[in-house]
Parts: sequence; C-alpha cells; structure tokens
Amino acid sequence: MNRYERWTRLLEMVAGSGQLTIEETAAELGVSPATVRRDFDELAAQQLVQRTRGGAAAHSVSYDLPLRFKVARHAPEKQRIATAAAGMISAGSTVCLNGGTTTTEVARALAMRADLNNDQRGPAVTVVTNALNIANELVVRPHVRVVATGGAARPQSYELIGPIAAAMLQTVAVDVAVLGVDAIDHQHGASAHNDGEAAINQIMADRANRVIIVADSSKLGQRAFARICTISAVDTLVTDSTATDEQMAVFTDAGVKVIRA
Repeated sequence: MNRYERWTRLLEMVAGSGQLTIEETAAELGVSPATVRRDFDELAAQQLVQRTRGGAAAHSVSYDLPLRFKVARHAPEKQRIATAAAGMISAGSTVCLNGGTTTTEVARALAMRADLNNDQRGPAVTVVTNALNIANELVVRPHVRVVATGGAARPQSYELIGPIAAAMLQTVAVDVAVLGVDAIDHQHGASAHNDGEAAINQIMADRANRVIIVADSSKLGQRAFARICTISAVDTLVTDSTATDEQMAVFTDAGVKVIRA
C-alpha cells in the first residue's frame, strides 16, 4: 500500500482502539517500525493524532476520517457508481450534491459529460452544494452553474452545515438530490454519522423531486447515528457490482430502484 492508503489505515486503527504502539502497528501493516514512526510523526504534525511515547493516540476516541484520507477506499467502485448517477441527470436540471468521496466523483463525472458541454448558450446544469471541494472543482466549468449554501465548514468532509446552510436550502427548488451516505438500511433509511450533516442532507432530500442515493455495497444494510431520510423517500439507489442479490432485494421490495454499476 502507498503512503496515503497506509495513513488511512492508521487513522482507522487509532480511531478504533484509541491508542497504537509502533511495534504492534508495524506488525499489523507489514512494514518496518521506522516507517510507522515516520507516519505517526507526520500525522501528529497535521494534528490528526497525538504522538505518545512509543506510539500514537487519537485526539478523540471516535472521529471521522478527513475526506482526503478516504479517497482510496473503494475508489474504482465509487467511480463506476458516480458515472451511472451522473448519467441520470438531464440537461437543464438543478441538482443538489452533498459532500463525500462518492458525490465528489459524481461532480467530476457530471463535469466531464460531453453532451452537457456542447451548448455555448450558458450553463447546462445548476449544482447546489454544501461541499466546498465540489464547489471548487465545478466553478471553473462554464457549463455548470454552481450555487454554494454557506454555513459553518466541517473539516472532515468539507461540508457547510448549520442554520445558514439550512436557511438557504429552504429557499430553493431542486429537481434531483444526489446524496452520499454513511449507511443505508431498508428499515432505518439513509443515515450519516454526524447529525449536523444529516440535518442538511435531510433538507436536500425534502427539497428535491427525486432522491438518488450513491453508496458502495459496504454501506448497504448498515445504520449510522443520524437519519437523513426514510427509505420511502429514496427513488434510486446506485451501488457497485459486488452488491448481492439479497442486499438488493430488500430495497427493491421497499419500492427503491436499485442499479448496480
């Protein structure tokens, strides 16, 4: 694994156990203690872990990984999911995108659609987003009109949350919301670990005529702390090809169109 994949694994490990030692971590990852020591030092310099004698500890026992350390996880699956979801957006639509690695890929796939980039009369789609990184990537695309929500920035996901974001979203009408989630279950619905993110995502879902959930198969049948919407509010679930027939069946039985990309 490369350095960033290793850092992602280290952050997952320290979030799970609260504290790691150099020797045990080196054995777990199959690398040298010197490599782990350097990794701990670099992560500590970025204030992502607290360096201890002989190891590292989490600043908090439970926290989200920053978005930049999640990008390598299920990357090919997320790119296929994103291409399929972006293909469902018609010209002239207003689209809500929340933050996350999969929706970032959706934004990129949307930006690269040649059929949306041929019309020189103006923007082909309007993207309303609370994700700073998505707004940053799309703002240079002349065929995409970008509307950012405002709000308080959450560094783990680059999402703007809070009452300012909520108030802005209450004023718009949206054709489709494409939402990344931490979990989706046929009984609990779509959910997120952070309640502030979930509250904003819930408004996005409420304001949209159609809701598309983009989630790799590792999130199917799972529940997170804060619900975004019930399963009845979800029109389409786009997941990856490793999703089993059993995983898909519970969603189709609940009236959700499921696409394996």
